[in-house]
Amino acid sequence: MSKGAFAVPISQMAGCVQASATLAAAAKAKQLKTEGIHVYDFSLGEPDFLTPEHICRAAFKAMQDGFTHYTPASGIPELRAAIARTYQKLYGLRCGPDQIIVSNGAKHSISTALATVVGPGDEVIIPTPYWVSYSDLVLMTGATPVLVPTSLESGFKMSPAQLREALTPRSRLLMINSPSNPTGTVYLRQELEALADVILDTNVTVLSDEIYERLVFGDARTTCFATLRPGLAERTLTISGVSKSYAMTGWRMGWTIGPAHVVKAMGNVQSQQTGCPSSISQYAALEALEGVQECVEKMRREFEARRDLVCKRLADLPGVRCRVPEGAFYAFFNIEAHFGRAFAGKKVTDSASFCQVALESAHVNLVPGSAFGAEGYVRLSFAASREQINGGLDQLEKLLVT
Repeated sequence: MSKGAFAVPISQMAGCVQASATLAAAAKAKQLKTEGIHVYDFSLGEPDFLTPEHICRAAFKAMQDGFTHYTPASGIPELRAAIARTYQKLYGLRCGPDQIIVSNGAKHSISTALATVVGPGDEVIIPTPYWVSYSDLVLMTGATPVLVPTSLESGFKMSPAQLREALTPRSRLLMINSPSNPTGTVYLRQELEALADVILDTNVTVLSDEIYERLVFGDARTTCFATLRPGLAERTLTISGVSKSYAMTGWRMGWTIGPAHVVKAMGNVQSQQTGCPSSISQYAALEALEGVQECVEKMRREFEARRDLVCKRLADLPGVRCRVPEGAFYAFFNIEAHFGRAFAGKKVTDSASFCQVALESAHVNLVPGSAFGAEGYVRLSFAASREQINGGLDQLEKLLVT
């Protein structure tokens, strides 16, 4: 056998998966920061608030009380019961603890759900623009993502006609996200009902990613997809968590609500992959759901004010088109008018080159729309202070008016 250099082969699955574009953008900004350059970083979808103090105290108490060991793979009974109470109170969704599994963040919840209900030969329908990880997580199961394009003019919403056209005998799952990352779109209840009526005529399951459910603005209202029609809860996997609403991204706490037999199977998968979620984080999440809720509304109001500021500033930029987001904390705006222009000797040909120029010339870090399945757009996260927002948009304005 040869004793020469040996390269460990990469699996077909790993070879088809791309690095997270949002994390890659953050890494570029971090590199510039280490060089002493001030970067206006709008790349990550992470609240810039501290986790509320009462939640941190609950975690500390859990450690003091010795809750630092393994828990059931699907999460502690107290937290699953609290999630059930929360959904009945907020949305009228009746579910038992056996229909709930707690995971290491909503991304892990989505990954485990996909691994449990789809596989090779299946198709998963995803409206675009979509969160960067959706298509790769689908590909990791061996299933095929079927991307359905939406437009700024349609409010980035998939119509019932588009859904019907995308359906095939291989369709197994629809992924829906409202409020949406990256667009901030919030579907009206009647719009979701129309999609639900199409689904109920099929054998398709729905994965409804509702992680931004508490962050809606103006007249927008969050709708829990599983509650729209009788029988829909039996074919819907509702994904959410505490990351966005409670500024708990690093605590890694997400959950899935669904049919008991699916949740049980997800628990089996999770028990082999990761074991249980963090015991300490589970007690923190329990306090988040059961404790005082003023912190959620305080953050929501600040995000709404930042939304208004960002949209006002973007409206004054040349060659930029942006619809007003109704939820989450992103502005997704069209920059195609700048394609073909050169900035500091570098020509912009697509959203990736636009973001590169913005970072290198204006020190403004954005994420290209191509990462979300929507070329011609870029995403700005306004999970940043108003000072940062104004400073960054001042820089972007200087760049675009040259």
